Amino acid sequence: MDDVDAALRSDIRRLGDELGRALVRQGGQDLLDAVEEIRQLSRRADEGDAAAGRELADRLAAAGALDAILYARAFTTYFHLATVAEQAHRVSLTNRPEDGGRGWMRATFERIADAGLPADELADAVASLEVRPVLTAHPTESSRRSVLTKLADLAELLDRRHDPRLGDDEHERLDRRAAELIDLLWVTDELRVNAPRPTDEAQSALYYAESVLWNVLPDLLVDLEAHLARAGVELPLDAQPLRFGTWVGGDRDGNPNVTPEVTSAVLAWMHDRGLLLIERALADLITELSPSSLIVGDDPELVASLEADRAALPEVWERLAHLNAEEPYRLKLSYCRERVLNTRERHRTGTPHRPGVDYRDATELLAELDLVRRSLRERAGHLAVGRLDGVRRVVAASGFHLAEMDVRDHSRNLHTLVEELCQLNGIDYPSDDEGRSDLLDGELAGARPLSSLTTEVSPTATRVARTFSVIRDALDRYGDDVIRTFIVSMTRGPSDVLAAVVAARESGLVDVPRGVARLSFVPLLETIDELLDADRIVGDLLSTPSYREVVRARGDVQEVMLGYSDSNKDGGIVTSQWSIQRAIRMLRDVAQEHGVRLRLFHGRGGSVGRGGGPAHQAILAQPYGAVEGAVKLTEQGEVISDKYLLPHLARHNAELLVAATLEATVLHTTSRQEESTLAGYDEVMDVTSDAARAAYRRLVDDPSLVDYFLTSTPVQELGRLNIGSRPASRPEANAGLDALRAIPWVFGWTQSRQIVPGWFGVGTGLAAARDAGHGDRLRQMARDWWFLRALLSNVEMTLAKTDLGIARRYVEALVPTEHRHLLDVIEDEHARTVEQLAWVTEGRGPLSEHPVLQRTLDVRDRYLHPMHALQVELLSRTRRTTETDPVTDRALLLTIDGIAAGLRNTG
Repeated sequence: MDDVDAALRSDIRRLGDELGRALVRQGGQDLLDAVEEIRQLSRRADEGDAAAGRELADRLAAAGALDAILYARAFTTYFHLATVAEQAHRVSLTNRPEDGGRGWMRATFERIADAGLPADELADAVASLEVRPVLTAHPTESSRRSVLTKLADLAELLDRRHDPRLGDDEHERLDRRAAELIDLLWVTDELRVNAPRPTDEAQSALYYAESVLWNVLPDLLVDLEAHLARAGVELPLDAQPLRFGTWVGGDRDGNPNVTPEVTSAVLAWMHDRGLLLIERALADLITELSPSSLIVGDDPELVASLEADRAALPEVWERLAHLNAEEPYRLKLSYCRERVLNTRERHRTGTPHRPGVDYRDATELLAELDLVRRSLRERAGHLAVGRLDGVRRVVAASGFHLAEMDVRDHSRNLHTLVEELCQLNGIDYPSDDEGRSDLLDGELAGARPLSSLTTEVSPTATRVARTFSVIRDALDRYGDDVIRTFIVSMTRGPSDVLAAVVAARESGLVDVPRGVARLSFVPLLETIDELLDADRIVGDLLSTPSYREVVRARGDVQEVMLGYSDSNKDGGIVTSQWSIQRAIRMLRDVAQEHGVRLRLFHGRGGSVGRGGGPAHQAILAQPYGAVEGAVKLTEQGEVISDKYLLPHLARHNAELLVAATLEATVLHTTSRQEESTLAGYDEVMDVTSDAARAAYRRLVDDPSLVDYFLTSTPVQELGRLNIGSRPASRPEANAGLDALRAIPWVFGWTQSRQIVPGWFGVGTGLAAARDAGHGDRLRQMARDWWFLRALLSNVEMTLAKTDLGIARRYVEALVPTEHRHLLDVIEDEHARTVEQLAWVTEGRGPLSEHPVLQRTLDVRDRYLHPMHALQVELLSRTRRTTETDPVTDRALLLTIDGIAAGLRNTG
């Protein structure tokens, strides 16, 4: 580890020195000298040098807006380079005591072997294994892709530079290329001129999906197959252990820019891109699979297939027969490639499917690849199909569309449509959930529609109806696997989901009397009250006869989404996490009672305050029996690029997810603790949660909180960063915190280093449990209980990024005097939380489980401090006047972007 540390420090120094030379090249020696002087003054001020603090303040106050832009860009570029170095070394640096350095997959299978799990049980688990990261467009990635791709190139250069076979000339060539890239970074605009459109967001997010699918998944599945073979289990060819989902283009909750037309456009782009990648992969296979029939003999089944192909696509035969007449596999794959090209054209033009000429969906291509595979295995041996298997597994995981789209809308909008349709039919629409549920159950059980092609409703209702029509058209055009789930935001009762089913019925997606359900429906439980009421909501829903038939038609699988962000904003981190843990237990039991398989969808954000933290740790901390082979979780904003930008990191994170899901499925089917022990843990957590929530609510309910938050953070300026298509506030809500989305809520607190959502209330909660006589049990829980260990570890990570000394600069410079008392409240709870955590964890260091983050923060803090000082100065300037100065505004936005780059996991 020391060698890896030394290599990391060396790379950071090398990149930092090259940045210094770039600053001289681009801005002259004076720019470098000014940046270094500001950094040194900031460091001395943080060490308690009051004179340095006054000199720094004077220096920044005197700086012009153009100079401020240069300073902000210099520090931001350094953060980017530090990130590159850390990413290049992260897998080696990560402290992995659980796997002993052997790799997560191998370590997992060793634990499975040690447990003596029967092969048939392992085979059943593998058959149902499905990990689905769902890429979202939630705006927490402040860096443009133009910047990210250059950083990825730099990381690759660093990796190549550590090759011991390289000589001095190669090192110099790599260093010259690194200098070129750093210069390009300097002349690339970090800020987006305009907000991205949903189609832009789709292309950006799915760039990572396609990279993982084609560059990571094949080798990952080869390793998984080998581990399973040693355990006496075969990995089914149709297994989908890892596949991607997406909300981009489908998530219309609060985003007026995601129209039904946008959904159609994104789906069209996804299919065009997916088919293009498959066509390229088939071209590579055509080059590789050269067995000659003169050597391996003829396969009657393949020969018959080629004859049918010749009749359907005679132009391919005429073009290639003279080249591949004795190479049947090349010829067969050439026909497959032609059909893929024809399928792309059919999608572009909207013409009907022509059997034999193009593909209806991916299952037809898979059938042909299977024919080639069977023939090759019989005649050339199983090793000859390795590359073919890789392509086949990617197609099975991604279809023609890269990722499966979820569609989401707010329950209020769904009720608007159904209520208007009922009124048009003379039906009274009840105001209570029970009355609505009874009415909607009866409607679904019958055969009459509530609408026709000529029905006219309000714009909101029309948009909802049009959304379901687009879903139906997409399933007809692309196949049933392109959209499988409709998510109902702010589900408070069964009627919210039933309204979605009725709306889908009106578009022909559901017909209960005939056993038709082309879509699954997912309640999203977002607030503390709904999480604590999860068993009633989902239990009553599954007890509704018509809805139970819908679930039965969908394979007896009920998906439920859990909202981490809004529950945290509602009740604080302890109560949010504990309520979700309790909800999962209740949902597990309700699903078993109703004979359905539960699939949990974790709506996690990037930051701890929005459910973030190590995903594999969160999976292993789930209640027993809750992970039945399937894990679905959102990947948002900067987390996507952080996990999947570089191939070796993408492989590492994908392996973690798959291995953790398999382990939780087969080794955590019963409680790790005795029932009496777990009951005691629950009692302690109830006390902790109640006290933590009360403390949190006292803070957010304080009359000064709104003004304090808006003035002590740059949240009001955040919307001008153009980092997403979705508005930062809910237009239908009242002014204040209720109108603010969870992302800017976390982003704002993070920018000023208060990071309240990630830790506030923890100290009060732990102190209350100790005062109630639970101290010894608390320590036992922190050692032995995965749930509390994960929670406390994530809180410690957040505390490491919290710096209330920096926060005080924001408050003293920006917050009106009458609201500043809240900083005293925050500082008091912060001190309590640090003290209580140190006691509960028995003196464990705050980042003992996050050594990479510790190293990263130590390096970055030297540059973050002056960036914060610059942001405070620029906020003061812009808020002292009503006049707009575009140059000063740009400088301020650059500090927001830079601090986000320095801290990562900002939203």
